[in-house]
Amino acid sequence: MTKVTEFIRQAEGKTLFSIEIIPPLKGQNINELLKSIEPLMEFKPPFVDVTYHREELIDRIGADGMIERIPIRKRPGTVGICARLMERFHVDAVPHVICGGFTKDETEDVLIDLHYLGIDNVLVLRGDPEKSAGVFKPKNGGHTYASELVTQVSNMNKGVFLNAETEMYPTNFCIGVAGYPEKHFDATDFNTDYEYLRRKVELGANYIVTQMFFDNEKYFRFVERCRAEGITVPIIPGLKPLSTRKQLTVLAQIFHLEFPADLVKEVEKCASDKDVRQVGVEWGVQQCKELIAYGVPVLHFYTMGKSDNVAQIASQVF
Repeated sequence: MTKVTEFIRQAEGKTLFSIEIIPPLKGQNINELLKSIEPLMEFKPPFVDVTYHREELIDRIGADGMIERIPIRKRPGTVGICARLMERFHVDAVPHVICGGFTKDETEDVLIDLHYLGIDNVLVLRGDPEKSAGVFKPKNGGHTYASELVTQVSNMNKGVFLNAETEMYPTNFCIGVAGYPEKHFDATDFNTDYEYLRRKVELGANYIVTQMFFDNEKYFRFVERCRAEGITVPIIPGLKPLSTRKQLTVLAQIFHLEFPADLVKEVEKCASDKDVRQVGVEWGVQQCKELIAYGVPVLHFYTMGKSDNVAQIASQVF
């Protein structure tokens, strides 16, 4: 397996293509997922990210007729999907590892499974709060911040595990973390957000992947500020083609994004979501061309289980 940073180094300035996929809902067929991303393999992604999803609490009526809260993981299978991707497409898999819903010991066990599979890359995230909670709370015995999770992975790379029962052999993970060109919604201000990001790099993060954005100027300013703060690791832009009118509201609310006025104006002219999808492709092509000219190391697409619009964009820029 090859580390993300090594792929970037080997590319010698050429912009690479990569994608992020979401595990199917429990009980669905993985072959549908594989089929959906197969057209994107034409663009030779060196790695594919696979998201991890915390458990959710749902209400069920028990045998005694009382309502009880049951933890359920609706999208399991991240580790298995990583193995299948490597076998099917001969690409490196980059699983997400999250704080939410995991103890430190459970995290260590997941990381050992990944290490045994030969996976050398992980994207380390705090993760979302429980839907019913509104604010993030760690599981008892878990991490509160992504920086703590970075420390755990970095320690394992040094052969430092939670319980030294036997001789410990180091792991060899390349550690990615998230960056937010429009500020993480929990950060009080941009200065605090950059301080947290620099801290994650100091603790062992090797590269950054940004939250999706639709205005390249926000990414450019983000990179410039990172460099001014002494953050020198590769910064990979995260992209998502707009595909429905509703996403103007939904994505803005979920990811705390701001859409450029020109994009909003074009979407408002559309008579249908089919037209919006075409606008999203055209906007994505222009975004990508400008980012490539800027010299970004990778164009990383959040596919959300769809590939046709990403393929349309990639076919025009790669």
